[in-house]
Amino acid sequence: MLTRLIVQSLAIAGISVFLLSGCFGGSSNSSSSPPDLDLVSLSSAPDQISGDTVLIGLEGDVAAVSREMNSLKFWLNGAMVTPEVRTGRNGPEILVAGLVEGENRLELHHSESGPVSDLILTAFPVSGPIFSGPQQYPFVCTVTTELGKQPLVDTAGDAGFPVMDSDANKIGLSKDCSIDSYVEFVYRTTDGDWVPLPGEGPRPADMATTELTDGRTVDFVVRQERGTINRFIYSFATLANLGDEPDDTSAANWNGRLLFHFQGGVAIGHSQGRVSNSRALRPDALAKGYAIIYSTGTKADTHYNLQVGGETALMVKEHFIKRFGVPEYTVSVGGSGGAIQQYVYSQNHPDLLDAGMPQYSYPDMVTQTIHIGDCELLEYYMDVTDKGNAKWQITKNRSWLVGLNATDDYPDPFAGAKQTLGFSTAPGMTECIPAWRGLTPLVMNPAFGYADNQERMEPAGVMGTVEWSHYDDLRNIYGVDENGDPRTLYDNVGVQYGLGALVDGKITKTEFLKLNAQVGGWKHPSEMVQEGFPFIGTEADVFADPTKFDPWSSRNMNLSADGTAPAPRTEGDLLAIQAAYDVGMVFDGQLNIPVIDWRHYLEEVLDMHNSHQSFSVRQRIINKMEDSGNQVIWFTDGRPTDTSDGNRPRPDKSSDPTMDALGVLHDWLMNMRENPELSIADNKPAAAVDSCFKADGTLIAKGDSVWNGILDDQPDGACTAEFETYTTSRIVAGGPIEGSIFKCALKSVETALNDDTYGTVSFTEPEITRLNEIFPDGVCDYSQPDQGRPAG
Repeated sequence: MLTRLIVQSLAIAGISVFLLSGCFGGSSNSSSSPPDLDLVSLSSAPDQISGDTVLIGLEGDVAAVSREMNSLKFWLNGAMVTPEVRTGRNGPEILVAGLVEGENRLELHHSESGPVSDLILTAFPVSGPIFSGPQQYPFVCTVTTELGKQPLVDTAGDAGFPVMDSDANKIGLSKDCSIDSYVEFVYRTTDGDWVPLPGEGPRPADMATTELTDGRTVDFVVRQERGTINRFIYSFATLANLGDEPDDTSAANWNGRLLFHFQGGVAIGHSQGRVSNSRALRPDALAKGYAIIYSTGTKADTHYNLQVGGETALMVKEHFIKRFGVPEYTVSVGGSGGAIQQYVYSQNHPDLLDAGMPQYSYPDMVTQTIHIGDCELLEYYMDVTDKGNAKWQITKNRSWLVGLNATDDYPDPFAGAKQTLGFSTAPGMTECIPAWRGLTPLVMNPAFGYADNQERMEPAGVMGTVEWSHYDDLRNIYGVDENGDPRTLYDNVGVQYGLGALVDGKITKTEFLKLNAQVGGWKHPSEMVQEGFPFIGTEADVFADPTKFDPWSSRNMNLSADGTAPAPRTEGDLLAIQAAYDVGMVFDGQLNIPVIDWRHYLEEVLDMHNSHQSFSVRQRIINKMEDSGNQVIWFTDGRPTDTSDGNRPRPDKSSDPTMDALGVLHDWLMNMRENPELSIADNKPAAAVDSCFKADGTLIAKGDSVWNGILDDQPDGACTAEFETYTTSRIVAGGPIEGSIFKCALKSVETALNDDTYGTVSFTEPEITRLNEIFPDGVCDYSQPDQGRPAG
């Protein structure tokens, strides 16, 4: 069926297709010496093939391909095979079928001179895995709820998702949640909706048309192929023509550009995930002729294992290439967790993407846990431990400790409960509360998390055995300790909370010492208990039992036993931290593709996508590559203009420059193709420059200096002055803006007292004694690298 699919579709697209009968066909003009040709895998790395097919190319003496066509033959695992050959964008593309799982040997022979080239190909199941280790189980299959499809029977054992017949009788089990791929056609209406394409009848009167990048105007019909790869649900979407059959790949209106749409969110696995057609069928990109690929396995709201995500991305692109051929280039878009994936995958899998547009970016997820893990510790300190301090009743002052923005425009939803229960509160909130509350237990607490449709988890009865934490989700990476518990990352040993506020004179020495003595840390996940309200239960439960009110997760904190002795800090596992770097869960700054990093400016609405993150990425790139010319940063003003709904002003997101950015990236890539001797940065088109825009998309300023003053000591640039950036608790504590130090190196208190750590602040002998009691092993030395970071 795949053979017919490719032959039909390429014939429709006007692309030459040949079926080899042991040769290319054509006249022979062979000589006694073999041609200088090498076999190369086009669809994936040769040791990372999924399924029983591979797309092959020929490199070397290109003229020999046409000259020696009739004499070139292919052998797979000792037997002559008949592959399909089509004319690709960069030469012949040869689809070889019949691979077996494990190692395969593909040989190119010349009929007169013998072997020419060979290639070892290692094949894995389409259901995976390739390199990510044992697949997560138990697991929730969602193809039934998302696609209305029954998974294929693939196991005769007693563990798996039940497969039912049309009479609801169980006929087998599916451990892989796999389905056969299928195709549906939809069209875009003139009202901007997607509607199923009628199988028969005249052209729908409400069908929209669209203009492609080559200037042609065509009907806005889309072929969407869906199925499962690496256990997750994938989608391929391309423009089609009326009358196309499902087996047609509908490539005639494809402009050759492949868009990988990554998606954000936060989750901890154990699920096949939910499909977002707004990403899989992005209309503005399809309208121009882009092909779009998408997978629930590259959606951070399915899981945050970026090793599994990167593996899935490689496999999804591989199968697209085997269907449609090698694209002109692959560009990516995606926000938040989708932006993280672009940075991390470009680092870990250099051949996956050619350019990217990370939106609302962070450098990665795991280093966000460093300072977000501080949020509730500090909020609890200000609300409860130091509740008598009037400073914390002023919302803005709370930024002195957490670093993130704080505003009275968003009232604390639990201010009344806090006051009733005798705690301190402020009129508004820091970003910690509306944006990040609940993320710490989701990362750390194995009793807290969940998965969509978890009641469908198989095998039945094991849901209670799942450890719902990010650490457990990545146990293949972080490993387990001697007790079998997942190793953990969070560490705050030696962290001097509020150091910047002390140096700036905002808090006193007494307040600084009390804060660091009493802030505490987090219990080990194995000691954690279920959360209280507002995570679990209702307000009514709190009225009956006030101890259930725990918006800080304080029941899982290590606090001072008597209010005087320093509270225990939390120590991260060096092996887990090292693994996070080794496997590439941390974006280390290696960026070998052009990117336009864009975001709406959302600081004033306390959105979690805080603006300093783009510069955290940039600093990591500078640290690694000494130059950040491959990254362009764009901001669009998203500050609220409509406050008519009272206490919750909403951001203005009316302007979205994504398609403009894709156009700039296209020009950038074409420059790179035309000038390969120049660097990525030196090939920038004029529009690929740091910029900031008004809410309506009007340019405010552009140029290499517009963000001055954030990563350097230069006077503020025009965009820096327009858009205030904030920090984090670890930056306040003396850490760097790149925010990538899990476990700091320590220096003695004596050293800190003499190296300008405290600026002009001087301590008395009793205060120095107290500092040593609080930090017996020393304080963070942020001039040194992360103690868990591998050397080199």
